[in-house]
Amino acid sequence: MGPTQLAAQDHGKRVASVFEMEEEGFSLFHGSEIPPEHAENPPLKRKKGPAPKMLGNEVCSVCGDKASGFHYNVLSCEGCKGFFRRSVIKGAQYVCKNGGKCEMDMYMRRKCQECRLRKCQEAGMREHCVLSEEQIRLKKLKKQEDDQARTVVVRPSPPSPPNTPYKLTPEQLGMIEKLVAAQQQCNQRSFTDRLKVTPWPQAPDPHNREARQQRFAHFTELAIISVQEIVDFAKQLPGFLELTREDQIALLKTSTIEVMLLETSRRYNPETESITFLKDLSYNRDDFAKAGLQFEFINPIFEFSKGMNDLQLNDAEYALLIAINIFSADRPNVQDQSLVERLQHTYVEALHSYICIHRPNDHLMFPRMLMKLVSLRTLSSVHSEQVFALRLQDKKLPPLLSEIWDVHE
Repeated sequence: MGPTQLAAQDHGKRVASVFEMEEEGFSLFHGSEIPPEHAENPPLKRKKGPAPKMLGNEVCSVCGDKASGFHYNVLSCEGCKGFFRRSVIKGAQYVCKNGGKCEMDMYMRRKCQECRLRKCQEAGMREHCVLSEEQIRLKKLKKQEDDQARTVVVRPSPPSPPNTPYKLTPEQLGMIEKLVAAQQQCNQRSFTDRLKVTPWPQAPDPHNREARQQRFAHFTELAIISVQEIVDFAKQLPGFLELTREDQIALLKTSTIEVMLLETSRRYNPETESITFLKDLSYNRDDFAKAGLQFEFINPIFEFSKGMNDLQLNDAEYALLIAINIFSADRPNVQDQSLVERLQHTYVEALHSYICIHRPNDHLMFPRMLMKLVSLRTLSSVHSEQVFALRLQDKKLPPLLSEIWDVHE
């Protein structure tokens, strides 16, 4: 679910229907030591740090082929690296036809998998060094997040005199009260739509096709309610209606999924590890999977929600963070970037003052909160991959979600 780009002008006009759903009756629910080849003692752990520089004539400790580097703690070739990884991930059990006495070389490595695996282990390859697909994905996401974090520039406020207490202006107080009231109003309206949502099927078989389709419909209808709620809230943000219609659409199209994830994190219960929508509809990771979503998308959502829950934000802090997210001038196709930046800075200053007043001893809370917005950009990319995967499964999204997420059938 992520920031996506607007296609063309006519496509933008169709997206404008998002803002007119109520008026037009839009229906929401249609290291360095290399172990000896036959070591008697346990292999030595390679020292931490950069791998020794390759000379170009090194050979694989397993089969004798040309080595490509240190893999899983051992100098080895690409073939043995891949073989060891696959064997560990699958938990493979091999049987040698020669009683486990094969001499391993470039020829025998293709003939006897048991002896090849044993030679990998004897050479010093370590199973705990093998990362699962999910761990690799999370590692890549973390690297992307760190890379993006280095580019984040927060415009500093003028330095305050020492020991001068922070104070919210009457305008800031009024704005915060309005944001909290608007969120509560939008949430209340969403509760009334609960009866229109396709019921969650109680079929015991998780692979039942009809039940799976009903679960998918259930989640997409919850997503539509959330989109409507976000649009209603954005309309009530001071300054939002000062923007042109085109910039309103550009901001909402690319921020909607991120705001949805912020709202989802508010509903996370750490005790049950579940997320609750519309007061009492709770779902765990397996429920999301039963609806057809992938764990590569589900797990990051729950990890983000857990991280947000750890911050223990109140309604005002959530509302201000959502407003800051919506007013992001770097969104694709935003025309008046300077106006969007000025509007966003108003909310950034209000959030900074609010935190300094209510959390005077936590000097890291403000940057922590802003860094969550960086995490959302990464999550939105994962969402885009999930939407693409759903299309490959022939799962069709409702028109509104297709428009807001730029899905072209």
